[in-house]
Amino acid sequence: QVQLVESGGGSVQTGGSLRLSCAVSGRTLNLLGRAWFRQAPGKERECVAAIRWNAGSIYYVDSVKGRFTISRDNAKNTVYLQMNSLKPEDTAVYYCAAGVLGGSSSSAYNYWGQGTQVTVSS
Repeated sequence: QVQLVESGGGSVQTGGSLRLSCAVSGRTLNLLGRAWFRQAPGKERECVAAIRWNAGSIYYVDSVKGRFTISRDNAKNTVYLQMNSLKPEDTAVYYCAAGVLGGSSSSAYNYWGQGTQVTVSS
């Protein structure tokens, strides 16, 4: 059984920062893709950032480039999303995901966290 536990969401004002964490446990040896998705009310879920656990290749959606950073801690089997210069349009539920190959498509991920709310006020 694979479990993803997220933490770090909350409410901030425009320009603020938050760091999300996602600890993954269970049989994860073949789950080399990790990603953060988000879904705002009335919108489709989108991949914000993705990383491959072994090669370290990284993807960011254009709207967060230069503001968000995805990183990993191999020893803790944890992936992070550092979010700086937050904007109201970043408001969404953020989900951590793990999959075999990874990438930016949600269909590539087999396991999902419960989601954590991020609210950015103007």
